[in-house]
Amino acid sequence: MSQPAKRRLRLAAGVPGVNHWTVWGAPGAGSQIDFSTFEHVARTAERGFFDYFFLAEGLRVREHKGRLHELDVAGRPDNFSVLAAVAAVTEHIGLVGTASATFNEPYDLARRIASLDHLSGGRAGWNIVTSSDAFTGANFRRGGYLDYPDRYRRAAEFVELSRALWDSWDADGPQHYRFDGEFFDTEGWFPVAPGPQGHPVLVQAGDSGDGRDFAVTTADVVFSRHGEPEAGRAFRSDIRARALAAGRDPDGILVIPAVSIVLGDTPAEAEARARETQFTQVTPQTAIHLLEQIWGVDLSAHDPEGPVPTPPDSLGDQLTHGQARRVDDPLAAAHAWHAEAVERDWSIRELVVAKTTRHEFIGTPSQIAERLDDAAQTGAADGYVLSGSVVPHGIDEFVDKVVPLLQERGVLRTSYEHPTLRENLGLGDRPWVREGALARAELAS
Repeated sequence: MSQPAKRRLRLAAGVPGVNHWTVWGAPGAGSQIDFSTFEHVARTAERGFFDYFFLAEGLRVREHKGRLHELDVAGRPDNFSVLAAVAAVTEHIGLVGTASATFNEPYDLARRIASLDHLSGGRAGWNIVTSSDAFTGANFRRGGYLDYPDRYRRAAEFVELSRALWDSWDADGPQHYRFDGEFFDTEGWFPVAPGPQGHPVLVQAGDSGDGRDFAVTTADVVFSRHGEPEAGRAFRSDIRARALAAGRDPDGILVIPAVSIVLGDTPAEAEARARETQFTQVTPQTAIHLLEQIWGVDLSAHDPEGPVPTPPDSLGDQLTHGQARRVDDPLAAAHAWHAEAVERDWSIRELVVAKTTRHEFIGTPSQIAERLDDAAQTGAADGYVLSGSVVPHGIDEFVDKVVPLLQERGVLRTSYEHPTLRENLGLGDRPWVREGALARAELAS
């Protein structure tokens, strides 16, 4: 009796940007704004037959205690400008950029994404996020931010209007459209014909209940923070159940979390490299900085290698602006972290390393290939986004040593089967759209 076909593993590669997981001071590290960084990661991922190249978004340089955040000193380039340039030096890999549905306008963003889809031959994708930070919003004409319930309503309407624009052409060219909604009231002619995919691939990152519901009614791919296999299975099962309840085929939505992988020639070497990487990522200065984000008070007088200070009795100020809080309840987290540090006799730096760094997969190339195969077959994820701790060469070792083993196992392609990202992800040639989603858009007859 023949064995059932294995579930395929999807892979994406990202340039992680400005955070402490990226060791910009390491030998061989590149620049976060130099095009050679983006080109190397994208072309290496394409050599490894990855599905897409992924860029996060930064709408404002961050501040910490009223000063420019040290990791933002080189700036943060526009995603879709970078992806358009990457399209010219790649042939197959998808190009997915993050863009906020809070601080963009549908007409402009839909035009930019449709243009990228044409320029790349059908490889464009949009990672939809909502933005809750008034500090970020100060850069924009509207300023401020949206209340929590309004963010997802605006995002849903943003996607509806974008889809109406992408669908507003027929065989005779652009057709006049009108959209009358709660957040958008526009009309005219959309200037870009549908790209090779029809609609670009839509990715969504949201972990709350509202975020998950928005994902299953909107997205093709869910970008998740649940990279550990056990947590990943629970998250993916929840997404599939919500999709089914929304009238959607659960197999038509992919869950692809971000993970970190550390390789070694032996298991012991891999573990040692993982620990060394963690303490490189969390320098003494970074340890104080990250603990201040939770404690909400200035801790610069404390020794990073010394004991963890007692948390404050009340919630302190948010000392870092332009970055979401790491925990939902900082005060509760501070007391829990402190108790664990006392129990384990951890220093500040050891505590921060334990709480803020993660390597979901550590082992030899054969061990990593086996674990990724098992994750795909057991429903822990449909794939993973990989970002090396050293940019741009962090994924080279994975592509050289693990990719061939995944191909031998039959879970990773050996060639790109289709021209478009949507098809290569196995999503078909048209997106899923819930019934009545475009009811507010009218096209001239």
